[in-house]
Amino acid sequence: MSAIPATSDHSDALRVSVLSEALPYIQRFAGRRVVVKYGGAAMAREDLRDAVYRDLVLLASVGVKPVVVHGGGPEINDWLARLNIEPEFRNGLRVTTPETMDVVEMVLVGRVNKHIVNGLNRLGAKAVGLCGSDGALVVARTYGDGANGLVGDVAAVDPAVLLPLLDAGYIPVISSVAADRSGQAHNINADTVAGELAAALQAEKLILLTDTPGILRDRDDPTSLIRSVTLSGARELIASGVVAGGMTPKTECCIRALAQGVAAAHIVDGRTPHALLLEVFTDAGIGTMVLGRANAGPA
Repeated sequence: MSAIPATSDHSDALRVSVLSEALPYIQRFAGRRVVVKYGGAAMAREDLRDAVYRDLVLLASVGVKPVVVHGGGPEINDWLARLNIEPEFRNGLRVTTPETMDVVEMVLVGRVNKHIVNGLNRLGAKAVGLCGSDGALVVARTYGDGANGLVGDVAAVDPAVLLPLLDAGYIPVISSVAADRSGQAHNINADTVAGELAAALQAEKLILLTDTPGILRDRDDPTSLIRSVTLSGARELIASGVVAGGMTPKTECCIRALAQGVAAAHIVDGRTPHALLLEVFTDAGIGTMVLGRANAGPA
């Protein structure tokens, strides 16, 4: 028998060390609900998609109860182009005409949602696809003064439809489309839906997969990552301008969720393979953790 290279011994020891480090986190979060907002590069790149699916299935396999909320902006743009509908944005939000809303609903509910469900099921999970309208899970209201058309905000959340699914071991996968009280569908920002849903479920964690390392002290310096910040500290970062631009609504989403009882919120770089597991099951984590309750514990 040929000798086993020393590098193999090192790799085996490293894997065992990682598993050992994960044990207290697995024990702590077993049975707890974790809401994951899925989007960005982690949705667009095939290698990252597969890593996210494996992370979610592993979380479910060790007793964590993940709930996935997704958007799908790039694919919406692709289909609008195919149909010769020019996308329009105002103040960073998609202007959603009734014609555009038809495409948004078709893409998010009928295509992106089912791709995620199929990807999870292929790895042995039991995933179920829903949108905000199913079971009146999310009730929408028109955003602001209606200048953006059928862009919505969250008026109410009733997670009752999710509870039996979670108890039976299913992974709910929810697209961010929901109807208002008159039955009119609206397009809602997926971060907003994820945050409000995490609050309604009293989730242990809200995790936002983004295309940035997290909250940076200096937005031009990736090494200035703020690894942990309190709820009040997050508010101060916004007030001082450290958090600005596209990171502001994500941080505000975390703040709202924490203020309503979620223990911790994480802004994580979805461009890093297995970012979910690294953030949930390792001591160092890889993103920014915003802490709510004092007993939220380790990342």
